[in-house]
Amino acid sequence: MNFDSLLSEINGFGKFQIQLVLIQALSRVSLPCHFLLNNFMAAVPDHHCNVLDDGGLFGNLTQEQKLSLGIPAETDGTPSSCLMFTKPQYEHLAGFNSSDEAFTVQCQNGWVYDNSTYKSTLATEWDLVCSRKGLNKATATIFFIGVMLGAPLFGFLSDRFGRRPLLLVSYLGTIIFAVLSAFSSSYVMFTIMRFLTGMALAGISIISISLNIEWFGIEHRTFSGVIISLDWTIGNILLVGIAYFIKDWRMLILAVTSPLILAVIAWRWLPESARWLLANGKADAAHYYITQCAKTNDRTKVMATVTPADFLQSAQVENRENKYSIVDLFKTPNIRKLSICLGIVWYGVAFTYYGISLNITGFGLDPYLTQFIFALIEMPMKIVVYFYLEKIGRRSGEVGALLLTGLCLFINLFFAQDKWIVRTVVAVLGKSLSEASFTIVFLYTTELFPTVVRQNGLGFTSFIARLGVSISPLIMLLEDVWHLLPAVTYCAVAVGSGLVASLLPETLNTCLPECIEDIEKPR
Repeated sequence: MNFDSLLSEINGFGKFQIQLVLIQALSRVSLPCHFLLNNFMAAVPDHHCNVLDDGGLFGNLTQEQKLSLGIPAETDGTPSSCLMFTKPQYEHLAGFNSSDEAFTVQCQNGWVYDNSTYKSTLATEWDLVCSRKGLNKATATIFFIGVMLGAPLFGFLSDRFGRRPLLLVSYLGTIIFAVLSAFSSSYVMFTIMRFLTGMALAGISIISISLNIEWFGIEHRTFSGVIISLDWTIGNILLVGIAYFIKDWRMLILAVTSPLILAVIAWRWLPESARWLLANGKADAAHYYITQCAKTNDRTKVMATVTPADFLQSAQVENRENKYSIVDLFKTPNIRKLSICLGIVWYGVAFTYYGISLNITGFGLDPYLTQFIFALIEMPMKIVVYFYLEKIGRRSGEVGALLLTGLCLFINLFFAQDKWIVRTVVAVLGKSLSEASFTIVFLYTTELFPTVVRQNGLGFTSFIARLGVSISPLIMLLEDVWHLLPAVTYCAVAVGSGLVASLLPETLNTCLPECIEDIEKPR
């Protein structure tokens, strides 16, 4: 008995599947909240050196005069963020320029921050500015390294012990480590807790997708893939609302983690994957959950003649998949080419998406408004993507989305910061195209890899993607070399990965490959 055939008979997209998606949404909305949290938690407000009173005339001056005497001005007239004069320049009071002996040094007495937008951030908590700004960017990188390492770990454990129990471990792990990071007393403790939070969140990310897809019928998987991805959009919008009202980074972490408390409560109604149960010879448990699915979808008559023994016979056939490993992705020529190309494409998609998403302050708008627009544009773009994939195809969609993302980044190179309207419009378009490439590549990858190595293929590409995500925040440090270098780098990677995607075969209206031989022989 074929499991997919049985799933179609009991309705592969009914009330049971909708209930599954809604329960999973409680945890999945927390993913973008944490993945993009650095946009607000690690924001760097306007700041300047703290100029102390020298005991003389200086103490009787206004704040504006003190800044004029103690801090050099930038080309736009604003006080320098990282430099101060070695001694007050009193000649400025008379309208004269600084003397030849006006030496500047790095801030000696700490910084004064503008708290009008953010009450407290990582930058203000531990003075992660100027020469220490790399430590601020590193918090995102360390978090994503945790996600990168957590993905294969939870992938292995969920294949060994099941989807359902490992999801609960991910829920509880995320809650515990997020709370500890919110109460961190030092930068080192915070980064360690964020690393562990990332590892735990990786379990939610990969296991929830697998559990959802494994309960959907074949004919509904394209639609279900787009529906599941809407959780990200909803969580993105939720992050903006929470961050707008909560300006303290410690409380912000606690707030964006709170949906997981509901996820823990709802976990008791979460089903185990019947596919996983069958693959591990647990026919009775699989029969129980499939019967529950049939009952919820009003298809109980179908299960009248189906017994656990029928499932065991099916499981013996499906267990052949257990003989394959990630090494098989590189053993033969065609699948080796496929794996390498998909790895490059995934790296480019993730690298570019987070390069845009984690740079919401670079377009001249209020950061909350920018993040809201970025989140809102994802909804209509995913609807467009669904119809494009159904009518035209996967390869042209992936290539076009990446090349046009690169084009948007290239166009923005020629507009100064004061042209914020044009820059924001182009950036929003680029962000939506980048999101489209991410949505397409998930489905495209599952259709390209053969069934026997599909999970290994997804694990490999997800690992490469998270490598790109880990590096992406650090690219912004290249602006110290040349202010346009980060944008040029993101643009080049998007275009390069788009060209590589053109080497992949089209999968629209084609049968899914079942074994590696289907890839190696001509279709």
